Amino acid sequence: MIIVLKPRISREEERAVLKEIRKLGYTPHVMRGVARTVIGAIGDELTHADLETLATQFPHAVESVLPIQKRYKLVSREAHPANSTIRVREHVLGGKKLHVMAGPCSVESEKQLLATAKAVKAAGATFLRGGAFKPRTSPYEFQGLGEKGLKLLAKARKETGLAVITELLSENHAEMVAEYADIIQIGARNAQNFQLLIAAAKTGKPVLLKRGLAMKIEEWLLAGEYILANENPNLLFCERGIRTFETYTRNTLDLSTIPIIKRETHCPVVIDPSQGAGRADLVAAMCKGAVAMGADALLIEVHPNPAEAWSDGAQQVSFDMFAKLMRELKPFIAAAGRE
Repeated sequence: MIIVLKPRISREEERAVLKEIRKLGYTPHVMRGVARTVIGAIGDELTHADLETLATQFPHAVESVLPIQKRYKLVSREAHPANSTIRVREHVLGGKKLHVMAGPCSVESEKQLLATAKAVKAAGATFLRGGAFKPRTSPYEFQGLGEKGLKLLAKARKETGLAVITELLSENHAEMVAEYADIIQIGARNAQNFQLLIAAAKTGKPVLLKRGLAMKIEEWLLAGEYILANENPNLLFCERGIRTFETYTRNTLDLSTIPIIKRETHCPVVIDPSQGAGRADLVAAMCKGAVAMGADALLIEVHPNPAEAWSDGAQQVSFDMFAKLMRELKPFIAAAGRE
């Protein structure tokens, strides 16, 4: 159930409503918007008392009580009709500005990372991406620098001012990754690792949740529900391509998820064209399409010398390609009403 509170009520009135919701056997999740505060009450309506009495019990505080039919309660637009925005340092994700998160697939060295951070910053990126821990199909491939890589990302942030996004692979590393990262990424292979999702949520850091390789959209939204249900309202959905029968590209980047996610949920949408296509020569076209369709941010892999990259070199763009892409995106950003 969703309880919509009236504007400008006191904190005492709000606490009284929350106390009654708990008394009736539900778990309340408070979502504060610009004009309204909404409470998502999670519980079994068949075994617990009806919450609709709250409107008459607290007439000065409760505006309406609405049932939610979706399986995903808190990420649903029924729970939060307005778009959510996420503040990360001085940036706001989900607002008017289109953000670009750019950097290498893997953090390889201080020289490689700092050069990339400075290049993407100069071209207009607002976030630095880079993998300190890497999930690799083969156990013999480069697995990342671990904490050393996290420290290099922090150093790059200090030198460039770019906020940092990096991937979390293990519950055991959640606090360590949160210490260095501004946004925690959950990759496609872990999109339904529910204990990992809970651990990421409990750090309090914004979570970027990638779509699984063969994940239906409803499953993806339900995975996102784990973040909000664990008291973390800062969730971004990231489409990174799904596995299909097509072999021309590494994955099939499903841009139709942009209007679908925008309709179903209030959370910002990020598109990863690098993983999505697996080919550097397709990244620019995919970015333009994503911006035109309303994506809130792009996640792009950039490397000083893609041919020598320690992981996924074929999908990483060079500094020159990235700078050219950022220039070419400007009319698409303007046409989409973005900044």
